[in-house]
Amino acid sequence: MIVLSGGTKGGVGKSTVATNLAIMRASLGGDVLLIDADDQETATDFTTMRNEKLGDAGYTCTQLNGSNVHTDGKRLAQKYDDVIIDAGGRDTASQRAALVIADVVLIPFVPRSFDVWTIEPVAQMIAEARAFNPGLRAYAFINRADATGTENIEAAEYIQDTNELEFINTPLGYRKVFGKAASQGLAVIEHKPNDPKAIAEVTALFDLVFAPIKTKIATYG
Repeated sequence: MIVLSGGTKGGVGKSTVATNLAIMRASLGGDVLLIDADDQETATDFTTMRNEKLGDAGYTCTQLNGSNVHTDGKRLAQKYDDVIIDAGGRDTASQRAALVIADVVLIPFVPRSFDVWTIEPVAQMIAEARAFNPGLRAYAFINRADATGTENIEAAEYIQDTNELEFINTPLGYRKVFGKAASQGLAVIEHKPNDPKAIAEVTALFDLVFAPIKTKIATYG
């Protein structure tokens, strides 16, 4: 399976989603390739830190950009159980190339008006990709969800009114543990002390994406 963590807005947690999914899938025994298609190279930096800390990231990470995401990504996907692609927060050639080969694209949205308003160009980009990749599944969800207030509901309603994207009710909360884990080269499921709510949230997202595998993340603790 090829999973793209994408969108056209930066700073919404695409790299956090990509690295957590890669680690969680690898923890189940999958041979995972993480493709860093973002000019900021966040996934690469994260993996370097993880290798230094643990000795072995548990997955393979490589950098690809432009049309190479399509050509090399498609070729490399034949050698791995699953491929996770971290795309930059813009409408780039790299992201469009990834959309052509992806089985699933995950679009995180922060529940703020300026972030949610980017949904229309995202939907248009996905519609264009489906001309070449009609089986592409596109899921949108709330990341850094607020603990209180109506912004989560309003953002969800806005997304649900948009064609091309399927809203999934698997929000990731605005929790410090995501940043703390990332700063240590870890996934949320590995961070100590455990944050049960954060683990439950990211596991729900993982299970939805990788449901065909018919497996579940073990209880961590």
